[in-house]
Amino acid sequence: MRLLFVTSNRLGDAVLSTGLLGHLLDRHPDARVTVVSGPAPSALFNAVPGLERQIVLRKKPMHRHWFSLWAQLVATRWDVAVDLRRSALLPMLVARQKLIVPKTAGMIHRVALLGDTVGRRDNPPAPRLWMTDTDIETAKTILRPETGPVLAIGPTANWPGKVWPADRFVAVAEKLTGPKGPLPDARIAVFGAPGEEDQAGKVMKALPPERTVDLVGRVPLPVVGACLGKCALYIGNDSGLMHMAAAAGTPTLGLFGPSHTSLYAPWGNHTLALRTPEAYDELVGGPGYNRHTVGSLMTGLKAETVIGAAETLLHASAVRAPSGK
Repeated sequence: MRLLFVTSNRLGDAVLSTGLLGHLLDRHPDARVTVVSGPAPSALFNAVPGLERQIVLRKKPMHRHWFSLWAQLVATRWDVAVDLRRSALLPMLVARQKLIVPKTAGMIHRVALLGDTVGRRDNPPAPRLWMTDTDIETAKTILRPETGPVLAIGPTANWPGKVWPADRFVAVAEKLTGPKGPLPDARIAVFGAPGEEDQAGKVMKALPPERTVDLVGRVPLPVVGACLGKCALYIGNDSGLMHMAAAAGTPTLGLFGPSHTSLYAPWGNHTLALRTPEAYDELVGGPGYNRHTVGSLMTGLKAETVIGAAETLLHASAVRAPSGK
C-alpha cells in the first residue's frame, strides 16, 4: 500500500498535520509512506512508521518546484494521496483515493479542518510526534528529568509582532520556579529555532545560569520534541514549537495577540491559549500598520495574567513526575 502525504512548508502547520497522517497510518499500518514537506519541518517525519521516502520541497522561480515534484511522483500508482497544500498536483497523479484539505470555512481550528479531510471535523485526530529511542535517550541526557521538573519556555516567534516581551518571560519563569512557586528550583529550558539566538538571548541572560538549559537551535527537531515531552510545563508565543509541545503531551500555555486563537490555539487535553486584552482586529491592519517594521504587539498581556494561567494549568494537569515522562 503506497501513501503520499504532502504537508506544509511551515513547522506549525506541519505539526498540526501529523494527526491526519497518524490517522491514515492507523488505518493502513502496512503503508509505505512518502512525505513531502518544506525544509523547516522535514525532520519531524524522520521516524514515521513505514517511511519509504522523504522529499524536501524547496521553492524555485516560476513554481518549478511543483513540476520537479510531479516528475518524482508521477511514475508511482498511489493507493492514497493527500495534498494539504491545495496545489494542482493530485489531478496529475494516479491514485485510488485522493484527499485534499477543504477550503477554510470560517474560523475553524486547523486541526478540525484537517480532520474534515477524512470526515472527522467534530472529532479530529490529534497531532502526534514520532521519535526514535536515540532521540529520547538524548533528551534524557540533556534535561536529566530524574533530578526534578523542567519548565520550558519559547520566547521567540517568526515575526516581532508575536513576541511577548523578554522581561515578562523572565518574570514568569522566576515566579513559577521560585521558592514559593509551583515548580520550586526547577530548571528552565529555553527553546527556539536556528537563527533565533538573538531573540532568546535577552531571556537567557536574565535567567540563573546554573538552572538554565539553552536549546535554541542546538539540537535536531526530533530531539526538541523529545525534550519538550520531558518538561512539566511549556509557556511560549504562538509558534511551531508551541504546537510541538502540545503534540508531545506537555501542558502547554500559548500566548497570542496578532494571531487567531480560534485557528491556531495549542491542541490537546492540557492546553490553554491566552491572548492580549486587545482582539486580533485591534492589533493588526490599523492606520500605518506594517507587519515588517512593527514591534511587539503583545505588550497588553501582563506577566501576572500569565502566571495565574500557568498555575491553573499546572493544577488542572496535575504536574506529572519525571518518571511519568
